[in-house]
Amino acid sequence: MTQVSRFDTNSLAQLNRALVGFDRLFDGFESRFANQLSTNYPPHNVVKLDETRYAIEIAVAGFKRDEISVEIEQEVLTVRGESDAVNESTSRQYLHKGLSSRSFERSWQLAEHMIVEGAEMKDGILTVGLKYVIPEEKKARVIDIVEVK
Repeated sequence: MTQVSRFDTNSLAQLNRALVGFDRLFDGFESRFANQLSTNYPPHNVVKLDETRYAIEIAVAGFKRDEISVEIEQEVLTVRGESDAVNESTSRQYLHKGLSSRSFERSWQLAEHMIVEGAEMKDGILTVGLKYVIPEEKKARVIDIVEVK
């Protein structure tokens, strides 16, 4: 018989104390776990454009450009949307409201050496461009073979 055990933050904290030196790893687990449980809003795509370029496409229909912020801090990309439509909706009477206009915050942990190239908004989709830049010292090198006489 298979037993399903529950994963909670208390057991993660106990494990974190037992394994000294893995703080960053556990912080990443905690933030990803908390972020996944909170919401799936707004919907998004992660697209691989080629070997070094990626894009995150986020559905931001109903948001103006100045209501959205994109920031990166310590390899965490965070996109926030603060909608003014919440104030407008109190003066309207909706018979059906299928479009969400709530504020949001969504974060992604970026890989090491991943840089944000920029962001653009078109047709209700915010696209954040990412590029994987390999430092020169980590790139493959060809070693010349010298013939000794």
